[in-house]
Amino acid sequence: MNIQLSDHFNYKKLLRFTLPSITMMIFTSIYGVVDGFFVSNFVGKTPFAAVNFIMPFLMILGGVGFMFGTGGSALIAITLGTGDKDKAHRLFSLLVYMSGALGILLTVFGILFIRPIAALLGAEGVLLNQCVSYGRIILLALPAFMLQYEFQSYFATAEKTQLGLAVTVAAGVTNMVLDALFVAIFHWGLTGAAAATALSQAVGGVIPLIYFGRPNASILRLTRTKFDGKALLKTCANGSSELMSNISMSLVSMLYNMQLIRYAGEDGVAAYGVLMYVNLVFLGAFIGYSVGSAPIIGYHFGAANYAELKNILRKSLMVIGIFSMSMLALAELLAKPFALFFVGYDDGLFDLTCRGFQIYSFSFLFAGLAVYGSSFFTALGNGLISALISFLRTLLFQVAAVLIFPLIWGIDGIWMSIVAAELMAATVTSLFLVAKRAKYHY
Repeated sequence: MNIQLSDHFNYKKLLRFTLPSITMMIFTSIYGVVDGFFVSNFVGKTPFAAVNFIMPFLMILGGVGFMFGTGGSALIAITLGTGDKDKAHRLFSLLVYMSGALGILLTVFGILFIRPIAALLGAEGVLLNQCVSYGRIILLALPAFMLQYEFQSYFATAEKTQLGLAVTVAAGVTNMVLDALFVAIFHWGLTGAAAATALSQAVGGVIPLIYFGRPNASILRLTRTKFDGKALLKTCANGSSELMSNISMSLVSMLYNMQLIRYAGEDGVAAYGVLMYVNLVFLGAFIGYSVGSAPIIGYHFGAANYAELKNILRKSLMVIGIFSMSMLALAELLAKPFALFFVGYDDGLFDLTCRGFQIYSFSFLFAGLAVYGSSFFTALGNGLISALISFLRTLLFQVAAVLIFPLIWGIDGIWMSIVAAELMAATVTSLFLVAKRAKYHY
């Protein structure tokens, strides 16, 4: 059964429509997890720390694609809701072309400045050289990585979530197979892990480009377009919350790494890396649901169908609540198995990672509401509130907590910081949802 944006959504239909987006985000998160497993177990602890040390910088650059995807998806969905399909095609094409060109420029920037940036963050000696080697190979695929992020949103808007899932699975399987081949069999070390990830990102970015560039069965297609500065600015402003979230999370990760180097050395960075892998996968479910449901929200808001908008919000809050409780339980249950999977070869690192998991897991109880709330306001075209939620959640609250809490609780304070930040962000999001319900009629 083909589900359309204009449909009425019950729980079953809502979950069927968003499930491919959830799976897409989880598979995208698994890229780093697979790299981490092979690097940690087949290359060593210091290279594993290097991957986690430089990854925040790489994610900042890749997050520009997420900005174009979420901000553009909302604009395109609202345009489709008004019935202007030709304009929607032109907007879609403009955003894809512009993000591809920007990706090339960011690749050049990243390759030129990755060494001084890694050194500024505190990497030195072998760790610094490995950060640079890994990062420069990944950066070669940055334009494709940005497009992959972008198309994850556009597939949902094009009513082709299943196809988007297939592309992401293909990219994820490529990464897994090549990691096993390059790292475990050929013993190419960190270079092999980086090459596997770069090639998989190319798969995820190029295949959708080919699909939308040809006649297809979706409601979107790449066509000739013209520069529209107003639409581009609106897309960037509307998607700024997602970019802000990506940048903030990356900056905070850098700060966490600096604090962990101070309190626990390279073991602290490695333990945090394991937590971040699980965090990416679990948050991928929240982000995927938010990305998948956003075009529905944008469409019905554009069509002034406020009853359905209210219906989607109520059901989404229930879904997010169930996800949150399930993830807390799962994280607590799997803390030791996850730690054993990544760092079981080192008893001290294993104990440190388990302890971090037991505290950090409570953040999943609160994170979903803020993630969804930010995406909800993006879909409504209110980039300001969306960006504010993201800024508070991923930057202000976390920076304050990670600087203060360790002074009181030591290393445990670092793990507690994210829990406190997510709780405060969930509270702020709830206040915004209540305050704006009359304006948006939900």
